[in-house]
Amino acid sequence: MALDRDHVLRSAAALLTRKSTATMDEVARAAGISRATLHRHFAGRDALVRALESLGIAECEAALERARPEDGPAPEAVRRLLREIQPAAGLLAFLYGENQLWEADRQHDGWQRLDTRIGALFQRGQRDGAFRIDLTPAWLTEALYGLIASGAWATLDGRVAARDFPTMIAELLLGGALRREEP
Repeated sequence: MALDRDHVLRSAAALLTRKSTATMDEVARAAGISRATLHRHFAGRDALVRALESLGIAECEAALERARPEDGPAPEAVRRLLREIQPAAGLLAFLYGENQLWEADRQHDGWQRLDTRIGALFQRGQRDGAFRIDLTPAWLTEALYGLIASGAWATLDGRVAARDFPTMIAELLLGGALRREEP
């Protein structure tokens, strides 16, 4: 029987999103396979996390495509992005906390692609006069990632209703990013 790699990755993502310290044994059980089978496909936790990173990046890139960040007013594009990225938010929260992913010499190129596209959205909003110009697009991008991770954790813990996730993040981020008229 062939291993359904996507099923294993999604099972691992679901478990690690809830319990980031889960062992490889626990991951195997969650996927319904033996630990030996898991190890044949992922040599260890690092290999599994790297595969999850690729999945997370692919899901973010797909969310960006669906959100069409180049269309319409930038604040609305941010809201669309949050709605589209919400299904992957738990996985992103897990990845956000995995320090090994952020070591400069081993960083996945996909993060730079995401940063570039999201940063371009914030830059467009600044050019259009919708967003403050004293906050860099790079900072707004990092703030967005941090809020997505925080929102995912709060949703998983039941402190935030899933239906409120996109609105709460958008309003907090955009409320701080929108240009205010000077008195």
